[in-house]
Amino acid sequence: MKQLNISTLALVAALGLGTTASAGEISDNVVRVGVLNDISGIFQDTNGMGSVEAARMAAEDFNGGGKGIKVEIVYADHQNKADIGSAITRKWLDVDKVDAVVDVPNSAVGLTINELLRNSRMTFLASSTASSDLTGKACSPNTIQWVNDAWATGNTTAAAMMGRGGKDWYFITVNYALGQGIEAEATNYIEKHGGKVLGSAKHPLGTTDFASFLLQAQGSKAKVIGLANAGGDTINAVKQASEFGIQQSGQSLVAFLLFINDIHGMGLKAAQGLQLLEAFYWDMDDDTRAFAKRFAARPGMNGKMPSGNQAGVYASTLAYLNAVAATGSDDAKDVVPQMKTVKGKDKLFGDTTIRADGRVVHPMYLFEVKKPEESKYPYDYYRLVSTIPAEQAFRPMSDGGCVLVK
Repeated sequence: MKQLNISTLALVAALGLGTTASAGEISDNVVRVGVLNDISGIFQDTNGMGSVEAARMAAEDFNGGGKGIKVEIVYADHQNKADIGSAITRKWLDVDKVDAVVDVPNSAVGLTINELLRNSRMTFLASSTASSDLTGKACSPNTIQWVNDAWATGNTTAAAMMGRGGKDWYFITVNYALGQGIEAEATNYIEKHGGKVLGSAKHPLGTTDFASFLLQAQGSKAKVIGLANAGGDTINAVKQASEFGIQQSGQSLVAFLLFINDIHGMGLKAAQGLQLLEAFYWDMDDDTRAFAKRFAARPGMNGKMPSGNQAGVYASTLAYLNAVAATGSDDAKDVVPQMKTVKGKDKLFGDTTIRADGRVVHPMYLFEVKKPEESKYPYDYYRLVSTIPAEQAFRPMSDGGCVLVK
């Protein structure tokens, strides 16, 4: 096994003048949050060290919660492997006394950790895990899921595109839980609402040559080509679709799971006209811009704007720490129920509610990527097409099959 890249940053928010929680309530008198993600692979730009900085920002802004609570942020690279992610988390639980795990892109890793932490004292803040099973058949009293999931990605994107005339679809899908879940959800919506899926091509994670898949999609004459993948796979597919002139020939290209960092990496010339669904955009309002500019100035960020996943790490970590302060405990059996009582406006995600099944619901947005000449400043990449209200953006709680729903 490759040596794990694990680092700790202690963020002591008070000078010892405030009241501290008793040792019996906050374990070791320290709240430890572990950021677990892909630091070296295809999700390193959308998550990676940017997520670590987002968690550090949340700990700094928490500032002891008015009680002198000490917070430590640790992090590790799961390398997109469930066994490595599980081994890291088990060590965090049994040895390192980590109290919460946050981030976790890659559904296979996330689902494994969800089971490992079930009924433990650790909280799982699945801010980047896309599997909608986390709030459905696999729901856990320890898990809160922020930002996005396969149901929202599949159904909401399909609904938005069909509303613009996209009835016939062809999918290019990464062949693991993430892609399969997105395609299944989107197909279900499309077929229920009078559309047709004309075909699907599956590819392995980390594919570099999409020529054959794109030619099949082009040959299908489908109105919409749906990219049910993420990270470097989506970037490669979009770049090569641009070379083939797919959008210029009248077919729409939609990315189910793409972030601002991905657009930046491929450039507006290749990405222009692409449709995508996002939960967060740095340039939406004064609050998102203020957060983004602080993030961009952090060590190692070099002016990069945060992705929705990185914003989700910040929001979920801060919400968790606020719940710790409110309950005086870092045990999931106390913290998670407290998190589920809080409703209102989140500065990054708008009006939010955390449901009984652990799903955080908030508005979602369909964007179109601007043409190069339309972009006025760095990372000015999106044009808002439509806003999907929170109550429509996510699967109805009654349909998920979560045993926590009474």
